Amino acid sequence: MIFSLSSASSNHGPLTQQEYKKYFDEYYESIRSFLYFKTGNEGMAEDVAQDTFIKLWENKHKIERKTVKSYLYTIAGNLAINQLKRQQLQYKFVNQVQFRQEDKSPEYLAEMKEFEEELQRVIAAIPEGSREVFLMNRLEDLKYREIAERLGISVKAVEKRMSKALQILRDKLNIDV
Repeated sequence: MIFSLSSASSNHGPLTQQEYKKYFDEYYESIRSFLYFKTGNEGMAEDVAQDTFIKLWENKHKIERKTVKSYLYTIAGNLAINQLKRQQLQYKFVNQVQFRQEDKSPEYLAEMKEFEEELQRVIAAIPEGSREVFLMNRLEDLKYREIAERLGISVKAVEKRMSKALQILRDKLNIDV
């Protein structure tokens, strides 16, 4: 009697290393290609594909084997969107700051690098729910009602999360958002 890995293992319990390797070997290249088409950036696609499989391993106790493929594509898509939003938000903030065109000194470049690093750190420090609401509103131009529908929460919850994100940005970066 021949057993495949999927039929030999139950659909419950944590993924084994052998199962993880099987899923990695089976789906990694297609996930990476999917991400490349989604982002247009080979390096980002590679990074996000790796992060996707890290998430799979981190959640190995919660995974249903029959939905691994859809889980991987969902995680990959969400991680890519988050990465693109962070990048877009970073560009928006950098463009809001008024720098003189002729000021390309080493001090200017160091300040820009420092600002970009601080911006990334502050965005990463915003609690996930608040960060998600903020990015959906500011980058996707979604109304609070649309965000509430997408996330399955009330408009009041969206308002509260948005307020928290804005307060953190104001406090940490001293900018008006």
